[in-house]
Amino acid sequence: MGIAEFARDGRTVLGDRPGAVVVAAVTGFLLLDLVAKLAGTTVFFLGAKLLGGSLTVGSLLSMVVDGLLVGLAVGLAGIGLSMTYSILDFANFAHGDTVTAGAFLGWVAAYITAGLGTGAPIAELFMLNSGRQLSTVSTLFPVLLGLVVAGVGSVGIVLLVDRLTYRPMRDADNISLLIASIGVALAMRYLIAFLFGTQTSGVASGGLRVTVLSTVSVTDNEITLLVVSLLLMLGVHLLLQRTKLGKAMRAMADNEDLARVTGIPTERVIRLTWILGGSLAGIGGYLLVLESGTISFNFGWVLLLLIFAAVIVGGIGSIYGAMAGGVLIGLVDSLALIWLPSGLTRASAFLVLIVVLLLRPSGIFGGVSTA
Repeated sequence: MGIAEFARDGRTVLGDRPGAVVVAAVTGFLLLDLVAKLAGTTVFFLGAKLLGGSLTVGSLLSMVVDGLLVGLAVGLAGIGLSMTYSILDFANFAHGDTVTAGAFLGWVAAYITAGLGTGAPIAELFMLNSGRQLSTVSTLFPVLLGLVVAGVGSVGIVLLVDRLTYRPMRDADNISLLIASIGVALAMRYLIAFLFGTQTSGVASGGLRVTVLSTVSVTDNEITLLVVSLLLMLGVHLLLQRTKLGKAMRAMADNEDLARVTGIPTERVIRLTWILGGSLAGIGGYLLVLESGTISFNFGWVLLLLIFAAVIVGGIGSIYGAMAGGVLIGLVDSLALIWLPSGLTRASAFLVLIVVLLLRPSGIFGGVSTA
């Protein structure tokens, strides 16, 4: 009788959720293949390699660390996008270029500060062309100053854009706001290209390498990204749960009309939402450049796809979902190198997005109900 019930339950799962069964089967195969690779074993079937190969534990841990670092920065930038959607109810396509603008402002400030007294022309420092590579250890004050400038500068940009573009359209439909955000994104991107050119500039390099777990090493810049991201995420959590502003933001995300009726100053909350989201976007972009070492006029636009994926996977409108989704997308993008060429790893991140939407359309954290 027990076997019959088990078989009946299995048929029910296959009939009701075949997608979940396929995902479980693929996940199981990949885990088995990963174990075989770590063991240095290769399994052949009819002369063709079925699974296995060669992968060291050190290489796997390095991929996990890289994915975690990128995921934290993506999640940090995604918080602003998720807040904009939950409170203003539109997808802000200019968010990626806000990330770029904040990163450029921060790195220009860091470069000029680090170059003072060295005799380097201000023009070269402004254009990030002096050839110097900054790091947290060797140029601590310029790097920290650039971090602050990236956040403050991004706030100024988003408030200006909101005042000139979004505020006059506050009562417009979502499609109009979305199209306006695309126009803002194009204007920002090509203004940056006009000022700084379209080349990729190298601006940062690790000045100190620390070995952890005997096989994995991280640089001082990567440690800075990790510490700053975790502290800011903790700060956002405390803001949402322990302050009146956080409660007002959650109230507006749930029901803006009811929040207005109960006396919540909605325009003030919107302004503070732009301030918080813009600062996190700029800081996230600055930290990503600190970790990767390079910056270009369109890196935020390219990154926007990953940010959207993280926000949707976590549950669009959920701040915690943006954090968790960013880490998940970063890990998938990094670990996909085990099975895919480097040019296709981004596709794996969007495959995870599709799978999550098929199995849980509201995302991992289920939307605005989780703040």
